[in-house]
Amino acid sequence: MQRNVITDALILSVSQLGENNRSVCMLTPSEGISYAVLYGGPKSKLKGLVSPFCSGKIYLYCDNVKKSTKITDFDVKNFHLSFRESLFKSWAASLSAELALKTKCAGSPQDCWILLNGFLDGLELTDEPNGKLGLIRFLWRYLGLLGVRPDTKYCGVCDKGLLSESTECNRFLFDAAENKFICQSCAGIAGTGTSNSTDGQNMSRGASFALSKQALEYLNAVSEKTPKEVRAITCTAQTVNELKQLVFYLIEASAGQKLKTLESGLGIL
Repeated sequence: MQRNVITDALILSVSQLGENNRSVCMLTPSEGISYAVLYGGPKSKLKGLVSPFCSGKIYLYCDNVKKSTKITDFDVKNFHLSFRESLFKSWAASLSAELALKTKCAGSPQDCWILLNGFLDGLELTDEPNGKLGLIRFLWRYLGLLGVRPDTKYCGVCDKGLLSESTECNRFLFDAAENKFICQSCAGIAGTGTSNSTDGQNMSRGASFALSKQALEYLNAVSEKTPKEVRAITCTAQTVNELKQLVFYLIEASAGQKLKTLESGLGIL
């Protein structure tokens, strides 16, 4: 059976296939991760259009007998040209694409489509400092999509509100073994200092991360407030570093395997 298909698509990666052809990995809102072949020599106009992180309407010719799919046309809506000029943006986009691929869209192609395209479109319009916070927000929301995002409201030990007005906590601990945030009293950590570290001394159950109140408040805001409201929140460089260490650890642990982009671009990201 042969048929023509028209669908929205985001190109995740393109690799050489033979002398003149390319294998294209893409994300679609209905099918999730799928692959197609782009035929044609160096002069093919489609080779300049079917590029990583471009999105738009893609035209496919599917042959179910031969189990092959080829790209016949691509009406590009978003090029994300700034990614070619920024090493950070390029790595951040690659990380998001690898994450979608390794986690199979977190089992929800439509939600992954919305989240990933929203991140890439926002990354295109922002500068690098705000882009780093944007990456943290994207990864935290993706953890929610995976169903493994830890609760930022209540202490995992005493169940008291972590950010309630009555609490005097200004430092918190994330216990990786339990996937829970723990208040200052239950964790037995000092209330001063701003350094973030993986701390195996305070908790005997496994790796842990110390976070400032600003860091926990930011994660809570990402979970509960609108994207526009969260973008208006500023963070110190130390807070950004704390958040980065935590979400990078969580997202790789949730993927269940090493993320090549994260390993190779950690200094950039």
